[in-house]
Amino acid sequence: MRLSDAVLRPGTAVPIEERWAQFHRYGPYALLGLATVIAGAGAGHFMDRAEMRAAGVLGVAVLALQVWWGVRRPDPEEYARAGQIYYALRTVLAFALTWLNPLFSIYAVLGYFDSGHLLPGRRAYAGLLATAVTMAGSQAGGLPPASGLQWMLFAGLYVLNASLCLLFARFGVQEAERAKERLATIQALELANARLEQALEENAGLHAQLLVQAREAGIADERRRLAAEIHDTIAQGLAGIITQLQVVTSTTDPEVAGEHLERACALARHSLGEARRSVQNLAPAALEHATLPEALKNTVADWSRRTGVRARLTVTGTEEPLHDEVAATLLRIAEEALANTARHARAARAGVTLSYMGDEVTLDVRDDGRGFDPLAVAPRSGSGGFGLDGMRARAERIAGTVAVESEPGQGTAVSARVPLVRHG
Repeated sequence: MRLSDAVLRPGTAVPIEERWAQFHRYGPYALLGLATVIAGAGAGHFMDRAEMRAAGVLGVAVLALQVWWGVRRPDPEEYARAGQIYYALRTVLAFALTWLNPLFSIYAVLGYFDSGHLLPGRRAYAGLLATAVTMAGSQAGGLPPASGLQWMLFAGLYVLNASLCLLFARFGVQEAERAKERLATIQALELANARLEQALEENAGLHAQLLVQAREAGIADERRRLAAEIHDTIAQGLAGIITQLQVVTSTTDPEVAGEHLERACALARHSLGEARRSVQNLAPAALEHATLPEALKNTVADWSRRTGVRARLTVTGTEEPLHDEVAATLLRIAEEALANTARHARAARAGVTLSYMGDEVTLDVRDDGRGFDPLAVAPRSGSGGFGLDGMRARAERIAGTVAVESEPGQGTAVSARVPLVRHG
């Protein structure tokens, strides 16, 4: 019965194995000495002089066998064969000693403890049954049984010993199998923990990389935002101021010059305020106390007065309170589209349509100007404006799109579609 494999807890596996190894090495000497002392004390009741001399010779043989086994260190290939020889010789000698004196069964009991340790497979059960013969004979009063009653007692005790040792051997095998399973589970958990630690280290590295990338992306996004805001506020304001001042310098009418000069001052103040709001990432001033339709109406009216181009705003659908970012994006796209119309279209009329369409909002800016070929538009350069690229970038920031339809001589239509995200 291989009790040394019955590891109950992972934390105590090594100490239990060490204690059993010490027992297998020193236990036979202790039990042999104890059996010799006890059997010697009761020798007069079980043995005559000839039997005592025989027991002495057998005792020396047993001691020599134990010394041989203790000092022998066979290699792994020879260990199994040597262990079987040692177990067989010891069992025979123990049986002979117990035949002479039943008290020597104290030494014979070793067969119960190391049959699984020394004998392979089914031979371990054979070793247990052989040891049970010696133990049952001792318990029945000695070997051979002297009467029929003793033979019956011997038979009953043998059945009892054989059943118990086989039962406990089975328990030992099951416990050993469970111990192996637990050991395999522990090893699997250790491997999983090692992989998890490695994955955590890799995730930490990836997390650090993502933080750096997110920081760089945030910086780039903020630069683009500020560039677009400066283009929509300062650049457009300066362009309007230049236009008004050109009128002032080209007219001789003081009243007309004063009117355009006043517009230039108003544009300068408005542009300065918008620049400050852009740096602070605040919503446009036009939306501070007004809804998007109201802000668009004022923007279209102011643009029409500055440029002299007829323009009107149309709102369709059920008006919804929009998220500040959505409203600001649509207002900036409308301002940029109207600014492009003023700079390039030479239009006589323009129209702005704001449509609430269930789960999205559309903004259309049309003019009857000279138009252009959208496919032939040169990419934005370092000295150029943001124009269509800026409008598209603004819409994409809130998962929207901007489409442009235009042909030379047929006017231009800019259409922005963004999700309808309600305020709050």
